[in-house]
Amino acid sequence: MEFVLGGLSAVGAGVFTNPLEVVKTRMQLQGELQAKGNYSVHYKNVFHAAYTIGTKEGLRALQKGLVPALWFQWVVNGTRLGLYQLGDELGLTRNKDGKTNLLCSAIVASTTGMVGGVLSSPFFLIKTQFQSHANDKSIAVGQQHQHTKMIPAFRDIYRKYGLLSFWRGSTSSIPKIGVASLVQIPTYLKTLEFVKSKQIFQERSLMNPFCASMVAGLLMSLVMAPFDLMSTRFYNQGVDANGKGSCTK
Repeated sequence: MEFVLGGLSAVGAGVFTNPLEVVKTRMQLQGELQAKGNYSVHYKNVFHAAYTIGTKEGLRALQKGLVPALWFQWVVNGTRLGLYQLGDELGLTRNKDGKTNLLCSAIVASTTGMVGGVLSSPFFLIKTQFQSHANDKSIAVGQQHQHTKMIPAFRDIYRKYGLLSFWRGSTSSIPKIGVASLVQIPTYLKTLEFVKSKQIFQERSLMNPFCASMVAGLLMSLVMAPFDLMSTRFYNQGVDANGKGSCTK
């Protein structure tokens, strides 16, 4: 059940966060392999990027890659949260007093996150390539992949480059999700324990998990940002005839 609930909650959030993922992907690819000042700045900040994409490509473009993005969220979060819950039920994350053991929790969270990263890699690949593609060439950044739908994209990549090509960027995405889980889950649990112990809000108030989620989400975003940048560029890069990454500008 934890696998299902974890995946469903992430999918629900993914519908609303996907436009930010599109914007983030474009900004991460901007200036790839070029020195500062030697490339056109199409996206100045998150608001300008959203406005530019919306006006140049239409508002629907802000939901590019939504289907593979939701599958990615389902697999990665369903796996890491479900497995973490299993580890918690087995007593792998708590001390003798029943409270969260920060080190043990971090190890379990990181391990389950990396498992999720492995399983979700193909969906992240397709998601990234969809979101990087610009209908208007004047604002295009990075390699432009001509996919139309998710299943044909999977089929095309498999026929051209083989099964292992779906994991060609996993050297960056697996550590990214592992680090994210390592920080997010233990931080959430410890913050939740702290907020409840101080009785800032009522015991069953939604403000308790909300505050814990905000703290955990902020720290997670900070530590995973470098890995996320590398991951986006790995998955979106062009490849040669042998399926190897090509370092072309």
